[in-house]
Amino acid sequence: MGQAVKEAARLAVRIARAGASVAREPVELAPVDPVRDRVKAAVKQDPFAVPLDEKIELLLECDRRMAAATEVAVREGFVVSIHEEKYFVSSEGADIFQERIETGAGLQATAIGGDAGEPQRRSYPSSHGGQMMSRGWEVVEELDLPDNAERIAREAAKLLEAPRCPAGVTDIILEGSQLALQLHESCGHPVELDRVLGTEASFAGTSFLTPDKLGTFQYGSEIVNITADATIPGALGSFAYDDEGVPGQCVPIVENGIFTGYLSSRETAAQLGISSSGAMRADGWNRIPLVRMTNINLLPGDWTLDEIIADTQKGLLLCTNTSWSIDDKRLNFQFGTEVAYQIENGQITRMLREPTYTGITPEFWASCDAIAGKDEWVVWGVPNCGKGEPMQTARVGHGVAPARFRNVRVGVTG
Repeated sequence: MGQAVKEAARLAVRIARAGASVAREPVELAPVDPVRDRVKAAVKQDPFAVPLDEKIELLLECDRRMAAATEVAVREGFVVSIHEEKYFVSSEGADIFQERIETGAGLQATAIGGDAGEPQRRSYPSSHGGQMMSRGWEVVEELDLPDNAERIAREAAKLLEAPRCPAGVTDIILEGSQLALQLHESCGHPVELDRVLGTEASFAGTSFLTPDKLGTFQYGSEIVNITADATIPGALGSFAYDDEGVPGQCVPIVENGIFTGYLSSRETAAQLGISSSGAMRADGWNRIPLVRMTNINLLPGDWTLDEIIADTQKGLLLCTNTSWSIDDKRLNFQFGTEVAYQIENGQITRMLREPTYTGITPEFWASCDAIAGKDEWVVWGVPNCGKGEPMQTARVGHGVAPARFRNVRVGVTG
């Protein structure tokens, strides 16, 4: 094994030298101090020590509870655990070992029949991979899957008889899992510096956040503060070092509504004369690292969700993603959610099915006027962010609390 590693290293050096001989301009890397470190996974309960029979029985119990709603025709549940060990050694002297354990779970109930004419789905705790964190089996226990299995089955059945979300312009409140995906698509991807500089244009598009906007562009309202933070304990997008040996760090992306920072690698950062934000990661040993999100977070405000609802005269509370579409520059978007709750005079009055909303990224974030506080702030794990050719899947996180956006177009289906 040792000889094979040495041969692979020699081949890599030969390939690099051959590539350098035809390069149009030299590659410059932002400086980093080489580190020698060993980082072990920290979990309360090792998910791989939990008996398989216990995991299966948990999912079967969830299935039994979802089956109590006779309209529910499809019942799905999963638990997942990942153990990863990664070594990084560089010619600059870095020698880093990192171990990760990730754990997650989720449920989905799909109902058929009624007036809707189409299947209706409810998911828990989200529809984009459930909830996943770089923690142990305690994550699954905290989710209380069986009780929530009953709830989502009832809600899926109820959606069959719910009226369709009407079209119009209204205020909307996004619950946590939906806001996490909104943040992912309209804030996380646009600040990836390789996308901005054009090296990630073919598959995932470019970005409207060109370097001339850094430090001056009004990204959102004054209450919008966004960070890229790889240091949050237990979050899916946290790590000690990226795949260039750069330490994980917290980078301000938007401060008081102003665009202030990028996700970057050593090479892309050098082109702007800045330090790397430590965002270079690959999904396997045989893939080149790309600029990837860490934990992209909307910092909490000082409301509660109940207070935001009570303060909304007319609007919708939108929950749990079903679909999304956004253009190559990450400006024009449309999202669909599993359910909407109509708000009238500060009260939730009824359930609506098949809601959608659309907007333009800076206008949308400029309309944000209320964000719930730290007691309702949750870091959602997104285990399936795709980027690159061949495509790589990154596991990232988004810390959010429910937030309100004014005068948003909803109910657009065509």
